[in-house]
Amino acid sequence: MDYKFIDILFYCFSYLVGSLSFAIIVSKLMNIEDPRSYGSQNAGATNVMRSGNKFAGFLTFFGDFAKGFIVVILAKLFFRHDLNFEQILAISSTLVIIGHIFPVFFKFKGGIGVATAIGVFLGIYYIVGLYFVVVWFIIYKLFKVSSLAAIVALIVTPVYAFFYFGDSLRFGAILIISIIVLAKHRTNILRLFVGKEHKFSSHQDGNNGK
Repeated sequence: MDYKFIDILFYCFSYLVGSLSFAIIVSKLMNIEDPRSYGSQNAGATNVMRSGNKFAGFLTFFGDFAKGFIVVILAKLFFRHDLNFEQILAISSTLVIIGHIFPVFFKFKGGIGVATAIGVFLGIYYIVGLYFVVVWFIIYKLFKVSSLAAIVALIVTPVYAFFYFGDSLRFGAILIISIIVLAKHRTNILRLFVGKEHKFSSHQDGNNGK
């Protein structure tokens, strides 16, 4: 791979933007308990909602979603004519997710990455992002389990992306991101297998956060 200084700078930018954990930032600004100290202990929108402050949860989701979407859009704006555009898009998309999960600003303890992944998918190709959201919504409506909805959407979205993009870097980015976020759901998956995964409700629910 041919890396240029501007490419590396953008990769660093993507990771640092991802490291802006809005669950922690919003909680501090609104005098809410650190989301890493209750519920799923994940710095994500679902867990912030367990504090009882739904508006804070909405702000967290919007911030985490926006950072993924913005990184992809900036990659398209600044590098679309670059010979390495697809590579830059794929790597920066993945790095913003890694930043969210392992934020350098918050001791590398962040969220699971679902909201940011939605932003990335919508940015890469809006139909892929909408497909993820529709699948998530249907599964959530049927079972009322946020983690199950996310897991199913993360499994089927790369399949759809493959049929649309084929064996390409964009498909590769979507697949890798889905695998990374699924790996962060390993506790949820185990709980689902033993029938102990909680439906979304209270401050003390299990590892259901985004």
